[in-house]
Amino acid sequence: MNSGSANETKVFKDWESWLGQHAPGLLLYARQQTQCEADAQDILQESVIEIWERQQSNELPAPALVYATIRRRAIDLARSRQRRAVREATANAEVPAAWFDLSLEDRERSQLIQESLRMLPEIYQEVVTLKIWGGLTFAEISTTLEIPANTAASRYRYGIEALRKTTQKELA
Repeated sequence: MNSGSANETKVFKDWESWLGQHAPGLLLYARQQTQCEADAQDILQESVIEIWERQQSNELPAPALVYATIRRRAIDLARSRQRRAVREATANAEVPAAWFDLSLEDRERSQLIQESLRMLPEIYQEVVTLKIWGGLTFAEISTTLEIPANTAASRYRYGIEALRKTTQKELA
């Protein structure tokens, strides 16, 4: 085996490990940004491929860069498919896409959290999702959403407080 293919194998394994670690949060964020599961999966795949192709070295990307790419691609998709998005939003209104992978014993709790998260204003939803499920820092969230880090931190606090109020009695 030559050193070129050994290096390529290592790069692929590094990416595979990176994707295994970050994919659930990235997909959750893509689901929030789109109207249907298929669009979320497409946007995630396109974003990862775009980042892969843009990498100038064998370094793995910062998660915030991928989240920002997902957000940008979702905005582009919404603009280019406005009529389709209206049709899909109507069709999906009866069966909303699950935001979490559920085990049987956690369904009720997850449903409560999903409903509570959906009731939050979108600006809080984004920050809470990026912080908790994306594992981003407030600096990375500020880059992703193009807002100041202090704004990201305050939106997170307000979002968590609102979630706490709506779920406190049921989860106690």
